[in-house]
Amino acid sequence: MAVDALRRRRPAQLQERLAAGGRWVDTGLVFTTKWGTPVEHSTVIRKYHKLLKHAGIRHQRIHDLRHAFASVMLAEGVHPRVVQGILGHANISLTLDTYSHVVPGLQEDAANRIAVALGSKPK
Repeated sequence: MAVDALRRRRPAQLQERLAAGGRWVDTGLVFTTKWGTPVEHSTVIRKYHKLLKHAGIRHQRIHDLRHAFASVMLAEGVHPRVVQGILGHANISLTLDTYSHVVPGLQEDAANRIAVALGSKPK
């Protein structure tokens, strides 16, 4: 999904570049202002909150998306080392300590998988 979104973004950015002409600043960024410059943090926050309101979702910080993403990955069985790498945590202990509330469900799932592998019925 992310790669598809980035591929769709490229032609739009090329159109913005053409429209800006000589005023375009080539920063190498994917998401920019219409002039190619970085988008201001306050603009991102404002648009994010507007989208939340439009979708009927209660106010939450952008950083909460990071926590939700990590929790879903772990709950879906993504290996903690992979989650650690995506989040950029220096140590696996930080990932596991931060998201330990998700791990108990993973332990039960692992026990059930072992039971099935050994010929027993899962709990």
